[in-house]
Amino acid sequence: MVKILIVSDSHGWKTELANVIDRHRDEVNYMIHCGDSELEGDAKQLKGVNVVRGNCDWGTDFPEDAMIQITDDILLYATHGHHYNVKMTYVPLTYRAEEVGARLVCFGHSHVATTFKENDVIYINPGSLRLPRNRKEYTYCLCTIDKNSVDVTFYTIEGNIVEELSTRYNM
Repeated sequence: MVKILIVSDSHGWKTELANVIDRHRDEVNYMIHCGDSELEGDAKQLKGVNVVRGNCDWGTDFPEDAMIQITDDILLYATHGHHYNVKMTYVPLTYRAEEVGARLVCFGHSHVATTFKENDVIYINPGSLRLPRNRKEYTYCLCTIDKNSVDVTFYTIEGNIVEELSTRYNM
């Protein structure tokens, strides 16, 4: 079993981001920040976190995207999403997922917490830790990968499960 913490769009919040990461650090195999942390690359809050650059992250501290081989057959692709116009459509992002052979795609930018599966690819936007859209809760998520399923569980910033967003996918 592999467990991944996914956060995005914390927009300068240090304490809140650190609280979420510290809450799960010892139970996850990977930690992903999908951009707009607005922190420096050496920020202590991001220690051990795979971070990609968002449109509000200035400088060159973070890569535009990241690919992590999670299991033998699951490649994770992480991006902020602004280069793929995710506020309007997911089509360019789905093309990119196909291009790189990703089975799991993590992205942010829209601040809308969502997950969906298309063409055997699971897409996860954890929402925003600071400025959520379409919901009042500040959210992040945990993705748990088993050999037969992928569970995407959304949480409020306080650590409470958001059941109506959480989903199990069969592999």
